Amino acid sequence: MVEVDRPVASADGAFVVELDRFSGPLDLLLHLIREQDIDIFDIPIGDITEQFLRAVRAVEQLGLDRAGEFLEMAATLVRIKAQMLLPRRAGAEGELEDPRAELVRRLLEYEHFREASLRLAEAEADRARHFSRGHVPPRTGPQVVTELELTWDELFAGALRLNERPQGPEDHVVLVRAVPIEEKIGLIVQTLARITRVEFSRLVRPYDKLHGVVTFMAGLELAKRRQVAMRQSEPFAEIWLLRRKDVETDASDADN
Repeated sequence: MVEVDRPVASADGAFVVELDRFSGPLDLLLHLIREQDIDIFDIPIGDITEQFLRAVRAVEQLGLDRAGEFLEMAATLVRIKAQMLLPRRAGAEGELEDPRAELVRRLLEYEHFREASLRLAEAEADRARHFSRGHVPPRTGPQVVTELELTWDELFAGALRLNERPQGPEDHVVLVRAVPIEEKIGLIVQTLARITRVEFSRLVRPYDKLHGVVTFMAGLELAKRRQVAMRQSEPFAEIWLLRRKDVETDASDADN
């Protein structure tokens, strides 16, 4: 297929095209539709017919065979245009028959095959850049299949060795060391007996995360018993533990 130049619009709105650049009337018709961004399922048949007829004015220069193809399409467009002006019959499902349906089907089919031919041409050009014309890839030799040869004695010996396979290591269970919450409650109470307040980090600094979790639960338990108050100035700031009676005393002094 020869590459098609874009048609040039003349002053009177007609398209000046070179017909020998189109592979046929469907190519020209599809070109007119796509250039004007027309919905192929709703073709303005009157406008397209007029444009097609103006484009094929020089059809006699193509020769008898190719001129006949363009003239046949022109007659088809004129016939469809006339049918659009007449009352249309209803189909089997009650919908009005569209005289353009067959033309749309032919255009879609042509566009499908034209796109396929373009892809094939691109693939051919890409292959030509890598291989010369007539290149045949070398054939690989047939794969040699070696049959398994095994005697009954070898099979029996292999079956006996199944029980001789080394066993995997036994599961190693690590027991979590229990941290009594009563121990941490006693730690908080003893600490606040010596000082009025203490940072939570000082209570858990020498220990691991488990001790920290249990210490925090012990502080909540003491706060629930109203023995300890827990304070924090802002989120993620240091948590302070205070003796409850000192907090209540400060609150009563502030009220007085």
